[in-house]
This record gives sequence, structure tokens and C-alpha cells, in this order.
Amino acid sequence: MANTSDEQPQMGIWEHVEELRGRLLKALIALVVGVLAGFAITERVIFWLARPIGGLENLQSIEVTENIGVFMRVSLLSGFILAFPIIFYQLMAFVLPGLEKNERRWLLLSIPFATVMFVAGVLFAYWVMLPAAIPFLTEVLGIHTVVRLSNYVNFVTNLMFWIGLSFEAPLVMFILAKFHIVNARMLARQWRVAIVVIAVIAAMVTPTVDPVNMGLLMLPLFILYLLSVLLAMLAR
Repeated sequence: MANTSDEQPQMGIWEHVEELRGRLLKALIALVVGVLAGFAITERVIFWLARPIGGLENLQSIEVTENIGVFMRVSLLSGFILAFPIIFYQLMAFVLPGLEKNERRWLLLSIPFATVMFVAGVLFAYWVMLPAAIPFLTEVLGIHTVVRLSNYVNFVTNLMFWIGLSFEAPLVMFILAKFHIVNARMLARQWRVAIVVIAVIAAMVTPTVDPVNMGLLMLPLFILYLLSVLLAMLAR
């Protein structure tokens, strides 16, 4: 990392605030553009999201503004995914200032990988978590459940968003190791703490309280932690 005291004047607090404002503004513009682009595919995405519960015919809307609210929520999530590379870069560029040319190159190379990992988390939630969770939630106690459109979409998008973010852990650890903030030995020694943290995350994110669904999430998160150790080793 560049020696900021020799090559760059040290930034004061207001310069950091100004830089943060600029980074957030660029991220916000990217999000707005992504949401506008997402309008074109939102209807198809809603049909796709409804497949795990059997399609839109198994959902009902009971409020006047419910349909448009769902449309806007899905558009926002779609826009976030489309704008994710730019948002990720702006965040990393602010957290890791004063990068040298080779470090900046590593950061740029990490952006496609970050996008792939986020999408992988979203698909894992869709193909693995939802098929296991929805039957349990709708059939428990043997009571027929009529699911509201807004409740279902909020549930699905929250699950997919947070699991998608959790899949970014290996990349974040790789970047931190590349910039000498963590190392593989440190991560390997803290595996017991990692299991506890993973269990807490799984309990918060998992839509059901049964251990099967928690295990479905804990296993890939622990594998991702082991991958983080490997990537941290490669980074150094």
C-alpha cells in the first residue's frame, strides 16, 4: 500500500467526508440507473420469484397499492444487482484509500468475482433455501395458508439479498489479506469463533427455526470461510 505520509498529503476529516459524499453519490446514481433498467425485466422477475410457491396464481393481493409496492421492491432489488459492480467498487475505493497501481488492479479484478459470488448466493437461496423453507412454513400444523403477494415477495427478496451478501465473505477476506489487514493463519486459528458467528448469521437469515434449514445455510457459509482462508493464503 502506498505510503501516504511520503507520497500523498494526509487527508483531514472534512476531505474524508467530501470523498464519502462523492462515492455515495456515484453509487446512488448507479443504483438509480440500475433501477430504471430493472423496470424492463421486473414483471418477468416477479413471475420467476413466484415459481417456488407454485406461481402467481397461489398468491393474493388485498390492498390497492400492494401490486405497485411489490413492483417497486423487485425493481429496486434488480437495480441493486445490476449496479452492484459499481457500488462495490465505490465502497472498496473509500475503505481502502491511497492504493498503488497494482493494488488498484487487484481491486478492479475483484469486481466481476464479487458480482458472481453475489449472484451465486441469490441462486443458492432460490434453488436450495426456498424449496426447503416454503413447504415447511405453509404446511406446518396442517392449516391451509393463503399467501399475500407483498408478504411473499418481501420474504423472498430479503432472504436472497442477505444470503447474496454473505457469499461475498471470501472476496472480502482476500482483499483484506491482500492489503495486509488479515492473514490466513489468523483466520485458521479463529475457526471456532467463525462457527459461532456463522450459526448466529444462519439463525438471523434462515426463514425457519428448524435445524435442517439452518444447517442448509451453515454448511455453505463454513465452506466459504474455508475458502476465505485459502484465498487469504494465496493473497500473501
